[in-house]
Amino acid sequence: MIDQQKIKKILEEYRPIDDEFLRVLLHENIPLTEKILSTITGINDLKIISEQTQYDMKRLVGSRSLCLDVLATDSDGRIFNMELQRADAGATAKRARYHSSSMDIEFLNAGDSFEKLPITYVIFITENDVRGKNRLIYRFDRIDSSTMELLDDGTHIIYVNGAYNNNDDLSDLAKLVHDFRCNKADDMYTELLAERTRYFKETKEGMSTMSKAMDDFLKEFAKDIREDALNEGLAQGKMEGLAQGKMEGKLEGKIEGKIETLTKLVKNGLITLEYAAADAGISIDEFRKLAMV
Repeated sequence: MIDQQKIKKILEEYRPIDDEFLRVLLHENIPLTEKILSTITGINDLKIISEQTQYDMKRLVGSRSLCLDVLATDSDGRIFNMELQRADAGATAKRARYHSSSMDIEFLNAGDSFEKLPITYVIFITENDVRGKNRLIYRFDRIDSSTMELLDDGTHIIYVNGAYNNNDDLSDLAKLVHDFRCNKADDMYTELLAERTRYFKETKEGMSTMSKAMDDFLKEFAKDIREDALNEGLAQGKMEGLAQGKMEGKLEGKIEGKIETLTKLVKNGLITLEYAAADAGISIDEFRKLAMV
């Protein structure tokens, strides 16, 4: 078990937009998942019947694998994939396309009619305004470029701008985006999110759960570092390909866009600079420049 004071210090800085924290907030919490998805999609009668964090796509054999931050299904069979992306490179249009197509593969069985493909939503909540139009939300559906008629193929891609800050916008979504940037429950508008945040940051039981989650993450991190070192020849001084293969697949949901998180771990003495740079898939010098350590 790692030092509890260091855990507490890191935990105080966590915000819902940090995907490690959001996954804990949403774990086995359908009401909060339902509230967030309803607010983003505008589906007021949304009824989530199942949700899972860190969902591993099982059918992408031979292809680039995916570990989804959050996957949820509603009572109408619609499937929602919600991703926290703090790095712009992790929220490109082609990545959204890959998530959408991967969900089609995952949820259509052999021999099924294509009409059985579920309605899917891929939702990226980004720390920056990756679309660059200073809008709160960007919604994308396939349309006829001449007539603007919807193709109506059941696929939806949504970007939520986590950097949006307009004091005159009192919509529920604007308040939710504000809350995603808060590290204190008392500063949040969304009651369910504030309640859950308060539990994990201010109660003995919640902090114990969060401490274990962080400890498990670091143990998993160390395990994968060792395994990849063995597989890629790191023991003989070879750094090439460390962020590829298993680590790229299994830990992709944890490592992309994690420069700030990794910096916290380094500064608090939980991992070495070398491990952090390897996890980010960049050189030590590049990590130093980005993280200013």
